[in-house]
Amino acid sequence: MVGIGRGGDVPQSAVVVGAGIVGLSTAWFLQERGVEVSVVDRSGVAAGASWGNAGWIAPGLAIPLNEPSVLRYGLKSMFSPSAPLHIPLRPDPKLIAFLTRFAAHCRWPAWARAVRANLPLNDESVEAYDVLTGNGVQAVTVDAPITAAFENTHRAQGLLRELQRMAEQGQPVVHQTVTGDELRALVPLASSTLTAGVRVDGQRYVDPGSFVRALGQAVVERGATVHTFEVDDVRAGQRGVTVHGPRDQVLSADVAVLATGAWLTGLARRFGVRTPVRAGRGYSFTVPVDRPVPGPIYLPDVRVACTPYHGGLRVAGTMEFRDPDSPAVPARLAAVIESVRPLLDGVRWSERRDVWVGPRPVTPDGRPLVGAAGAPGVFVAGGHGMWGLAQGPVTGRLLAERITTGKQPDALRDLDPLR
Repeated sequence: MVGIGRGGDVPQSAVVVGAGIVGLSTAWFLQERGVEVSVVDRSGVAAGASWGNAGWIAPGLAIPLNEPSVLRYGLKSMFSPSAPLHIPLRPDPKLIAFLTRFAAHCRWPAWARAVRANLPLNDESVEAYDVLTGNGVQAVTVDAPITAAFENTHRAQGLLRELQRMAEQGQPVVHQTVTGDELRALVPLASSTLTAGVRVDGQRYVDPGSFVRALGQAVVERGATVHTFEVDDVRAGQRGVTVHGPRDQVLSADVAVLATGAWLTGLARRFGVRTPVRAGRGYSFTVPVDRPVPGPIYLPDVRVACTPYHGGLRVAGTMEFRDPDSPAVPARLAAVIESVRPLLDGVRWSERRDVWVGPRPVTPDGRPLVGAAGAPGVFVAGGHGMWGLAQGPVTGRLLAERITTGKQPDALRDLDPLR
């Protein structure tokens, strides 16, 4: 092994901790640069948020969560367990500290900085997927607009203002308002309650579990070994890093990448990463439908995303700040169903399957943590919130460049884990 600092020699080997879309993308792009990779995950490939999400590659809708309106909404939601954004009322000092920092960033200047910081990831997210699928990852991405549907044109103004603010910060989003027959063509399941929409063009979607499993298979076929155990400790020294698990399991390499999603803080804080990551848990399930669904549907007023999935509809929603390992809360799932039921017809709600709850890694300032940590050879990749699937491949590409060249890409400057 060789010693790797924040700008040392080129590493020959790496251990990636985390086998979701971010970790596996980093592994794949490190392999592209000639690095020998091992991957370790406590549950295996695509076991976390990479499996059950809506599957959107939607840079046009990767809007940071820390809008001022979200703070006002969150305060109201604390008293409603059925609200799309739910903060449980319980004594949790770490959650209180996180929410205090989040509230401090719910200002337009902080939101604008988050948009600008995420801009390079959004600009290259689709291209990074094309690199993967064009070079051995046996999975497909589907081009389709995402249609946001509303009860009336007035309710659509909120999203239109968000898209305008995104454009003002350098990320124009191609979109068009739709009504009547055009809305029905895009959303055949729309009930009579929905009369207006915004079609967001240039987006894609995938079967997220299948894609991440295919990416994992490609990484293995290139020579990586995937280990399944819980990482207890990561140690860094001048001769490289060691990753430790139970029963004296140890992996050694020149560098380690911590990409453990909502569990990132437990390991990363040992290496000077002070920005916390909390689990913003989402729920999803799949239901049969009576009419084909041509593309993804977004229901902003109830914060629910719907995606064509295996002949049915995957329904994903809610943001619940709870421990990532806590069991599912049936009331949260019921709240998603009841919020969407009046808006969509031809959905067989009682036949739902693939019920899932998973933790999305949220930072208080709306910016992911990507780059070198505060110890030689240790790197961090996570905190993408609801947009990890979209931004995972480009994150892996940029971080692989950082690791193998020792130089900080401009795109990662505002994502420094040590900020």
